[in-house]
Amino acid sequence: MKQIATGSADSCVMIWNMKPQSRAYRFDGHKDAVTSVQFSPSGHLVASASRDKTVRLWVPSLKAESTSFRAHTASVRSVSFSGDGQSLVTASDDKTVKVWTVHRQKFLFSLNQHINWVRCARFSPDDRLIVSTSDDKTIKLWDKNSRECIHSFYEYAGYSNHVEFHPSGTCIAAASTDHSVKVWDIRTHKMLQHYQVHSGVVNSLSFHPNGNFLISASGDSTLKILDLLEGKLLYTLHGHQGPVTCSAFSKNGEFFASGGNDEQLLVWKTNFDICETQHRSSLHPPQQSQPSEAAAVTRADGHSVPRSHSRNGTIQRPGQSQTQRKVCLGSSTPPPPSQPLEPASEGALSSTLGHIIGQLDILTQTVSILEQRLTLTEDKLKECLENQMELSALLQTRNQEPASRD
Repeated sequence: MKQIATGSADSCVMIWNMKPQSRAYRFDGHKDAVTSVQFSPSGHLVASASRDKTVRLWVPSLKAESTSFRAHTASVRSVSFSGDGQSLVTASDDKTVKVWTVHRQKFLFSLNQHINWVRCARFSPDDRLIVSTSDDKTIKLWDKNSRECIHSFYEYAGYSNHVEFHPSGTCIAAASTDHSVKVWDIRTHKMLQHYQVHSGVVNSLSFHPNGNFLISASGDSTLKILDLLEGKLLYTLHGHQGPVTCSAFSKNGEFFASGGNDEQLLVWKTNFDICETQHRSSLHPPQQSQPSEAAAVTRADGHSVPRSHSRNGTIQRPGQSQTQRKVCLGSSTPPPPSQPLEPASEGALSSTLGHIIGQLDILTQTVSILEQRLTLTEDKLKECLENQMELSALLQTRNQEPASRD
């Protein structure tokens, strides 16, 4: 991962370079809050949507060159590239989904069957379909070529803020205001999975490129990592000091980033390729029992501008001990007791020792950060107590003044 693009209520688009000592780019052009950003598949362009009713296409360089797309008549909620990078799809409060051409930079057509604000729209991996979600409590599946709605999924308890296609193109996932994440099969139109793991509105979600995991961001200030093959919650991530508004995996799945109302961008590192030990190919319904909540997780460093992946969070798996550990989804499965363990080779032993040393380093960093946070909390508490004493003294003085005048 070389760069991260972010948008904010300050109307700016930021491009963060992940290389140490590299500067960030600040792009000004929108006249109101930026609601959505996305890199093109090639990484050579960045698209942004804004409440100023426009979509902009940026070249992520020092020149900050951009082109403005105008056709919506209300705030634009989301923007997304097609898989081939030749088209854009946008969703707006004007109740429409619009498709644009990137090369000619022109508006092509609208999809108009929603009866309330459209929150999000995405292309399918093969670019034949478009999915959109709206405050009218529907998620609509569109045929791009015929421009017709071919199916509607209905939300009953709330509406979906965000919707994404599974990398296989056979399923969609929706982040809902009823605190849940739902996965539907677009071929059978059946709900495959229903995760009720958040205690607040789910604002965003993202599939891992291998399709086996999904991350969700919520107003309850947490991120959840779900194992789609087992149908259960794997991890709860804490790090944001308020609602988490967005999350996204990097193209290769090695990293993911999250942003929130605390004005912080957090970058997390994963070990999916190392930790997966079995090849599983189908989604299964979730287990009947509710997954237990993971213990509190501490991230490393609390600054708002991460300069490298050393500012990772640490997570804990449901049912694990209180020991903090590095993000690693899934764990190697030990052999059954009846099978003798093979003696470890010298190379494997060295690798294991190196891994243990790495974990100890992460634990040391985590303890150091906790100490810093505790010191900061104590300082703030002391300041509050001093202010309270000053306020009490001031009130006493004011109460005594009328008596002295009498």
